[in-house]
Amino acid sequence: MIQAKVAEALNSNQFLQEFEVNGWVRSYRSNRFIALNDGSTINNLQCVIDFENFNQELLKRITVGAAVNVKGVLVESQGQQQRVEIEVKELKVLGDANPEEVKLTILSPKRHSLEKLREQAHLRVRTNTFGAIMRLRSKLSFAVHSYFQQNNFHYVNTPIITGSDAEGAGEMFRVSALDMNKPPKNEEGEIDYKQDFFGKETNLTVSGQLEAEAYAMGLGQVYTFGPTFRAENSNTSRHLAEFWMIEPEVAFCDLAGNMDLAEDFIKYVLKYTLEHCKDDLEFLDKRFNTEEAAKPKAQRTGMSLLEKIHFVIDNNFKRVSYTEAIEILKNCKPNKKKKFNYIIEEWGADLQSEHERFLVEKHFKCPVILFDYPADIKAFYMRLNEDGKTVRAMDILFPGIGEIVGGSQREERLDVLQNKMKELNIDEKELWWYLDTRKFGTCVHSGFGLGFERLVQFVTGMSNIRDVIPFPRFPGHAEF
Repeated sequence: MIQAKVAEALNSNQFLQEFEVNGWVRSYRSNRFIALNDGSTINNLQCVIDFENFNQELLKRITVGAAVNVKGVLVESQGQQQRVEIEVKELKVLGDANPEEVKLTILSPKRHSLEKLREQAHLRVRTNTFGAIMRLRSKLSFAVHSYFQQNNFHYVNTPIITGSDAEGAGEMFRVSALDMNKPPKNEEGEIDYKQDFFGKETNLTVSGQLEAEAYAMGLGQVYTFGPTFRAENSNTSRHLAEFWMIEPEVAFCDLAGNMDLAEDFIKYVLKYTLEHCKDDLEFLDKRFNTEEAAKPKAQRTGMSLLEKIHFVIDNNFKRVSYTEAIEILKNCKPNKKKKFNYIIEEWGADLQSEHERFLVEKHFKCPVILFDYPADIKAFYMRLNEDGKTVRAMDILFPGIGEIVGGSQREERLDVLQNKMKELNIDEKELWWYLDTRKFGTCVHSGFGLGFERLVQFVTGMSNIRDVIPFPRFPGHAEF
């Protein structure tokens, strides 16, 4: 008896051998054909029952959603839809699913909206779409670690609870053990956080970058891959309150090296998914094409999902300065004819997704890396250029979504970093340890951040970021 996953049975050539398979019933028709799936593949295994040889009470329990154990013989299928099937000799129902209750859930065979699926996030992974998304997410996660480990990076776990705000945005979730019904107060009548668990105000991290920089200055090249949090009240298809970030940091590396690293990394993980997720990608490609066809022509990317992935892998990333990009955008037809929602009028504008997509999809027709941004719209830790008005920042722009990576060469000069912190009213006492890294053997170093869900979105073609994380967290929603 061969115990197998559905994926293994579907790929097997061991015909006339006895197989044992577990799974959930996707469909049961003609009192004869069970479509069985265990999550190992998007494809179902057909299990054929000779109903005359089985107890009728048992057959009534074979319903959509039920968990079953099947033992039988693997044979070549007589039907057109599958290569192999199992002739069932024994069947056990391991877990019943009441048909009347199934009708009220997303497990019922009818098509459901993504909003409805989100309401039942605990069940949606059993659907074809979400099974494919989550298998791809898993493979992408492995590919991230694989790339960095193969390239001699060290994996660092940075704090989830922190007293610093790496981005300076202030949109953080507070962490406290105080009784908020009766919090202790100081002489000014404010909450006395000195009496809190950590003796100071603490929050959930928005980025592990600053800590990763410290470790890069001792281990050479490191990466973080963990959860980050933003208390940004953005109820959009692009934002989550809890998401995962990939953040490499490399000592003795300038901006050009940082761009090289980011491009090589992205191409590696995308190639990995093409090699290891063929069936899921083909399914999601068909789904994406159907979704695109329903959009107004002006909103379509003009590429299938697989074409978009190849577009990134097969093209060299075009490197363009922010200043050059602004000139292109100022003089382009959509800007002159006021087709953009945000008209580009002068240098210093913060680019929006529509501008980024124009550069990638219409102008250069390849992925784009923009660099040397205005200092005023970038974070304090980015290295100031000699012109005094731009910083060594870079963003990578993709078709369909715009920015996917943000990074920079870090400011390694202590005096320049201190001046920038003073300008932005960032307390040196809070980041004393970060400034220390510039006092003891400072050097040129760089890194970038990639929101993992943005990457999963790109690979799966999903339009809403809430659909590429198992249990999404967003304003007003912390279910499950």
